[in-house]
Order: sequence, then structure tokens, then C-alpha cells
Amino acid sequence: SAARSGLRRGDADGAIARLRRAAELSPDRADRRRRLSQAAYAAAWVAGHLEVSHEIMREVEGNPAARSLSAAAAAGFLVLVTEGDADTAHALLTEAVGQAPVTPGPPSGELETALFTLTLASQYSGRPEHWQPLADVLARFPEAAPAAAASLGRVHHDLGSVTDGMLRRLDEEIARLRDQSDADVVIRTALTASYLDRLPGCREAVSRVIRDGGAVGASMPALMFVALDDLHAGRWQASAGAADELIALSEATGYHLFAQVGHYVAAMAAAQRGALDTCREHCEAVWGWAGPRGLRRLENCAHQAAARAALGAADFETAFRHASAICAPGVLPPFNPEAVWSAPDLVEAAVRSGRHAEARRHADALRDAGVGHLSSRFALSVATVTAMASAGEDMGRCFEEALGLPGVEQWPFEAGRAYLAYGERLRRQGLNREARVHLAAARGRFETLGARSWEARAAAELRATGMTRTGRGKAGEALTPQELEVARLAATGLSNPQIASRLFLSPRTVSSHLYRVFPKLGITSRAELRDALEALPPEPPAPRL
Repeated sequence: SAARSGLRRGDADGAIARLRRAAELSPDRADRRRRLSQAAYAAAWVAGHLEVSHEIMREVEGNPAARSLSAAAAAGFLVLVTEGDADTAHALLTEAVGQAPVTPGPPSGELETALFTLTLASQYSGRPEHWQPLADVLARFPEAAPAAAASLGRVHHDLGSVTDGMLRRLDEEIARLRDQSDADVVIRTALTASYLDRLPGCREAVSRVIRDGGAVGASMPALMFVALDDLHAGRWQASAGAADELIALSEATGYHLFAQVGHYVAAMAAAQRGALDTCREHCEAVWGWAGPRGLRRLENCAHQAAARAALGAADFETAFRHASAICAPGVLPPFNPEAVWSAPDLVEAAVRSGRHAEARRHADALRDAGVGHLSSRFALSVATVTAMASAGEDMGRCFEEALGLPGVEQWPFEAGRAYLAYGERLRRQGLNREARVHLAAARGRFETLGARSWEARAAAELRATGMTRTGRGKAGEALTPQELEVARLAATGLSNPQIASRLFLSPRTVSSHLYRVFPKLGITSRAELRDALEALPPEPPAPRL
């Protein structure tokens, strides 16, 4: 009882000491094992003392999975966070939870702890052989509090199943975090909130967990949430800094699983800044660690970052390959939240690579998933992919509806992306004046964010509308805006089909442009393009709209 009170006050070390003393005083061996196991779990999950946790577990006699829910939770958590062994963790916990008696009402006590750890193992695995048994277990229990393991499992299983009533209860739980000293409650509430775009309300509480320093284990998930909150808000330098801190702390303490989440957030921040080499390094770190361990969800996280980076660089084939590695077009599988979060990437990559049927199927799937009510970011994503995949006659109305949604400016990158997609479609239809307004809005947002590659995409589209003057070649005849853009891309070594993909043109049209460009510049080959373009008079700065 004193140990539980200590945990609620944030005294993890004191709680561990009291549980170990209670075990010493327990004449019944089962009680002793259970209290030692609870101490081991608190040492690993809250206090961050892996060596202490391992030491305590060595004191637990017999087969912990068969004898104690607490022992199974502690053993499963240790093998999951240190070795990334979701198979062993899942086997231990499935057996223990399956043997537990079913009681009326939501799970509590040891069963709740074991179910929460089973949910962690299943979500990091992301494999059907792990999440399907969890879904069967969850079906045994009634609806629980938003931060309970059953609620987290159901959110992770199907985001669209979250009701408005559950969102209201979650908001109420988040409002109470300002007075919450129990790090476990803070972290579990923030974990559910992270799936539903409610991390800003948890920011003060999770920052307090990090700042107080008494719960090193809980500090690692707390750093995850700070990094994710900064990522979504467009504070990418701060996000990358928190991710780097998470990686360093996780590796130093042996929590190697949590380090992979740090690599994912760092990869996403780099992808959106246009730091392609940095993004690739973090993605390769995740694939190298998670792939051999079968942690499919972490692999999907890295694919999401790689797809986002490729889109910024206008490499739509590569973006489609990574986005479709997460899920097939038109399918949003359960226990795969990255499929929902990366849906705009897959749809845009499909549209820009000529896979219009796949784009429409995936936009329909996201709309049918029913996630638009969860937050303004989800609503904007649904509306944007609908607009991206829409027919020409519906395009304008769909984009206007997306950009008119309340709260979209809370998500600056997603808003900039919608403006860019709208401007690109308008320019393709020859509506250059209308396109410039939206392309300039996109460029301004990306410039403010520091999204270099995305800003370059918007600037290239603006040039193609004729917003900048062109120089005159040696033959004295001016290049058109489209000719200049084609020439610049050809000078970088891109092929005609690659240029066509980026500029919404056919390869034949690109060839015709280059045929006219060469005599205007006084050259006869692509190899001479770079020098000829550098010799052109400098362009005046484009006007801001």
C-alpha cells in the first residue's frame, strides 16, 4: 500500500524499495514473487533501472509466465524494450492474460499491467499473428478509461472506431494531468493522446516528467511525446533535438527499442526540412535494427519518413514505393496507424506518378475510415487527399473546402502541402494567375518552416507560371518560363521522363522544349546546358503575393 502511494506521488525508487521489503515479509511464495515482479516492472517502466529490474527478476523463482501476471509483465517488458523481442514478450503475456480469470468491469491491477504490456508488444510488432490475438483478448472487456490498456489497444487497432464520447473523456483526463504526479498515468494518457492529435494538452505534464528526473524510464516516452508534438507543430529543430536526446538516453540506458522511435522522429523532421542524407541515415538505422526482429511497425515508420523525403525532392516513384510498402493502395489495415498518417503521401505519389486509379481508391479508403472527426489535422488530411484525387470539375471545390476547415493553421506543414497541391493542379489546367496565389502561399509557409525541398517545389511551380523574368540566350531570343524550367531540370541530369513527371508534361513535350532551347542558348547538347544557364543574366526576385 505504501509502495502504491509512493508511485502516485512520483517516488518510484521509494516504491521499489517498499515492494522489495514487502516481498521479504511475505510468508507465501506466490505473494513474494508477485511483489518482487511488481518492483521489477516499476524499476523498468517508471524508474529506468534495467539492472535493478533484472536483478529482481533473478530473485523470482520458477516460471514467471505461468505463475504471475506481474512476473509475465515484467519479463515481457524487459525483453521487449532491451532486445526488441516482441515474439517472446507476446508469448509470455498472451499465456498469462489468457489464464487470468475474467471479472466484471474493466481490467485492473496486475491484469491491467499485463494487458498494457501485451498491447505494447503487439503494436511494435505490427504483425497479424500478434495483433489478432490481442484483438480477441480486448473483445472480452468492456469500454474502459481513455488511458487504459484496452482503450489504447482499440485506438491502435482502428482509429476510426474512436467515438466522440471517448474523445471527450480523453480531453477530461488530459485536463487533470496538471495535478498528476504519477508518471505512469501521465505517460499512458499521453500515449493515447498521441494517436488523436492531443499532445499539446499533455505537454506541460510530460515535460515535468522529464524535468523532475526521478523517473528515467518514463522520461524516454515523455521525450517521444515532446519530439512528436514539436514535429506536428512545425518546430522541427526542437523536434530533432528532443529525438537526438531520446536516442542518446535510450542507448545509454539499454532501452534500445525506444531509440528507434527517436530515429523515426529525427527522420521525419529531416524529411520535411529537406535534409535527405540525414533522413536516410535515420531510416537505415531503424530498418537495420527492426527488420531482423520482425518489428513491422517500426519498419513502416521509416518508410513513412522515406516517402515524405522523396516527395519533397519530387521523386514520386520512390515516394510511391515507400508509401505502398506500408499498405497497398485502397487498404488501411488494422493495427497500422502509419497507413492513416501516410495516406496523403501515398495519394500524392500515386497522382504524380500517373497512378490515378490507385490514388482515388486510397482517398476513398481514408474517407471511409471515419477519422475526419478526430482532429483538425485528420480532417485536413481527408479533405486534401479527396481533392488531390478528384476529377477536374470537382477539384477547386474540394481544395477550397479543405483549406476552409477550422483549425488548419495549427498544422502549418499540412496546410502548406494543401496549398501546393492546389496550385499545382491549377497550373496544370493553365490557370496560372489563380495558381500563383496558392503556390505563393505554399512557398511562404514552407519558407517559414524551413522546409527547403518543399519550398523549392513551390518556387519551381511559381517560375513555371511566369512569375519570374527569363534571360535571353546567345541567339537573343528569350526562353519561356516553361522552357527555362525544363532546361534547369535537364541540366541536373534528369531524363525526359523524369522531367515530365515533375512538371505534369509528356516526355514528347519535354523533348520539344529542349529542341527549342538549344538554339536559343546557342548550344548543341545537354552537356552544355549548365554553363549556358549560368551565363544568363540573373533573375529579379519574384514578387510576393
